[in-house]
This record gives sequence, structure tokens and C-alpha cells, in this order.
Amino acid sequence: MNMIQAINSAMDVMMERDPTVVVMGEDVGFFGGVFRATAGLQQKFGKNRVFDTPITECGIIGVAVGMGAYGLRPVPEIQFADYIYPALDQLVSEAARLRYRSAGEFIAPMTVRSPFGGGIFGGQTHSQSPEGIFTHCSGIKTVIPSTPYDAKGLLIAAIEDNDPTLFFEPKRIYNGPFDGHYDTPATSWAGHADAQVPTGYYRIPLGKARIARAGGALTILCYGTMVHVVEDTVKTLGIDAEIVDLRSLVPLDIDTIEASVKKTGRCLIVHEATRTSGFGAELSAQVQERCFYHLEAPIARVTGFDTPYPHSLEWAYFPGPVRIREAINKIMKD
Repeated sequence: MNMIQAINSAMDVMMERDPTVVVMGEDVGFFGGVFRATAGLQQKFGKNRVFDTPITECGIIGVAVGMGAYGLRPVPEIQFADYIYPALDQLVSEAARLRYRSAGEFIAPMTVRSPFGGGIFGGQTHSQSPEGIFTHCSGIKTVIPSTPYDAKGLLIAAIEDNDPTLFFEPKRIYNGPFDGHYDTPATSWAGHADAQVPTGYYRIPLGKARIARAGGALTILCYGTMVHVVEDTVKTLGIDAEIVDLRSLVPLDIDTIEASVKKTGRCLIVHEATRTSGFGAELSAQVQERCFYHLEAPIARVTGFDTPYPHSLEWAYFPGPVRIREAINKIMKD
């Protein structure tokens, strides 16, 4: 399966297993979603469980909060992560706080799916990576897969979870892994080991990172599309780097991160979101607090810039192989 098919399969499996699971969002029903991630679900499960909504993100999430409190498990889709901001109040003030403010009487077991990130020439309104905003808010879990296999297992775990979860899907790798070389032919997931996705039920626990590549000279922390860009860059350089695919930002598998950095003595953090207050800043603080006496060089970050995502200069903004290679060379010399 490619990532779209894996995500579709996860929702299909959970709707079969649990009649309280419902799917909602703009164009998710009859049309099957702008990226076809919900294709066929309305025909199979009916319009009461897979339905189109008006173009109102605040309304979509507000209704989902009420559904969760009522006993359902809604899976709303925000068509592009860039448009999640109108729903911010419902997510932060209502969904994230519901269990706490009701002393456990009510919960909001909702999973908000949303494509995010650049690399598709979407410009400033279809390329943003807002994950850091939600990691700041207590009560929300934030999950980002990097492979079809992980996408299905993590999405199933998120739907089963009793807390609200933001499930950000890197749209640049929906149809295949991306090594950051935009001027070369695209590759598909066909034949890729991580595309071997079981058709039935399985789950990957939230809060458990994946060692995408073992190594002893440098730890690289990344997630989503950046996992594949980093893997190709490391392979090209021939560096004995350990690549940690975080998979979920909240909860964070700090134990795996700490063990890796203490082993290698060096840490590079890579993400596509803007640099200032991006999740890389939190990772840097956590590593410094736990691994300071093991570090042999300053912690480094390769990120997006503190500007809107540009259309004409997309590949200058995108943390590609050139910028990652320069950062690796510098940290290995320090």
C-alpha cells in the first residue's frame, strides 16, 4: 500500500470493528477526499457514518468534540493543515481540556487527520507545518507517520485512544518516499519494505520512536518526510549516523532519544516547520538537560525559515540534502 491506501485501510478496519467511529470533513464522503484517503468509505458504511461537512473548520471540530462527549469516536479531516487555525479554539479550549475540566466525566476521543508540509508547490496556504503549536497544548497528542506501515498502525492506535489526537500526514510522501532531490524522477512505495501493510488490524503504540537507521557517530532526530531526506543524505555521505524517527511528538519517546545521544555524543535535529519555537527547540532542550555531559559538539538544527512558505523559492526553504549535509559536516568537525 502507499500511505493514502494505508490510511484508508486503517479507517476501514476501525469502522468495521467499532460502530461508534465516524468520519467527517470537507469532501470526505461522496468525493472520497481531496487526496482520496476516504475513497469508498461512504459507499460501504453509509452517509450517517461518513459525511461531508460545510467549509467551517471551527464547526467541524466543535461538532466532533460534542460527538466525543456523547460517546462516539469521530475522525474529522481538516483538508490542509494550513486551515486548522479557525478550529484552534475548539481544539485547545474544548477538546484538550474536556477530560480535565470535567474531572474525567467526559472525554474527547477524536482523531483529527490533516495533510501537512511542503514539497508540492502549494505555496504559503498549502504547505505549512503547524505541529509545534499543538505540542504546546496540554491534553492533545500529536502523531506524524513517515511510512505506510506506520501510518496505518499509528492511526488505529490514535482512533482507539481516549484523548484528542492530531494526526498529521506528510502529503509529500503520500505516494512514495522523497529523498529531497526535487529534480529527479519521483519514486513510489511499490516494492518498499515499509509498504508491506497488512490488510487487517494491527496497532503501533503512541509514544514509541523507531530507529530508522542504527549508527554510532551521530544521532539525527526527525519525523515525517524528513526521515527519508535524512536517510538518503546520510547514505550519500557514508556517515555512521543513527536516525530516530520520532513518530509521535506528544507523547515523546525521550528514553530512546536519550539512549541514542548518550551513545553517539552528537545530535542533529531536522524538521520542516519554522525554526523559532519549532518542535526542534523542545527537542534541543530535552537533549541538553539529559545528555549534556555526553555531548561532544553543540546540538544543531536544520529547519524551515521564519517566513511564510514561499512558492517560487520552495526548495531554498525546504530542508533539503544540501543544508542537511552542511550541518552534518559541521557537527562532525566540532
